[in-house]
Amino acid sequence: MSVFDRAVLAERTMAVQRHLARVAERLPASAVDLEPATDSSDAVVLHLWQATQIVIDLAMSACLGLRLGTPNSYADAFRRLQRAGVIDEDLADRLVRAAGFRNAVAHAYESLDLARVHAAATNGPQDLLRLLGYLSDRVETAAG
Repeated sequence: MSVFDRAVLAERTMAVQRHLARVAERLPASAVDLEPATDSSDAVVLHLWQATQIVIDLAMSACLGLRLGTPNSYADAFRRLQRAGVIDEDLADRLVRAAGFRNAVAHAYESLDLARVHAAATNGPQDLLRLLGYLSDRVETAAG
């Protein structure tokens, strides 16, 4: 990966961190307190969706940059990174579910299960950040 890729990854990582900070600020402690059509639920869903989309975009780009081929889907991008040894199977499984979350938000926002959104907002951010860490390690190794 090139120096430009390193700069893009750093900028996108900061954007993900900002979105995840907003999720953490607005996420109630209990899933029952995440009520539909409120500022909190809208902020949590929007910022988690944005962070997830950025990570998906980076995974797709990483597949191309690492010459793993062109992914057929978001889930396929994570599976290709798994098969190449960039991420482990457990993380790939969780990121595939994150891609499903992204699709649900994009295509079925009105019917989201807010208990599942709460679980994703509670448990998912560390997976997004782990992928960014793995990609950063790859960029640094390639640059070094």
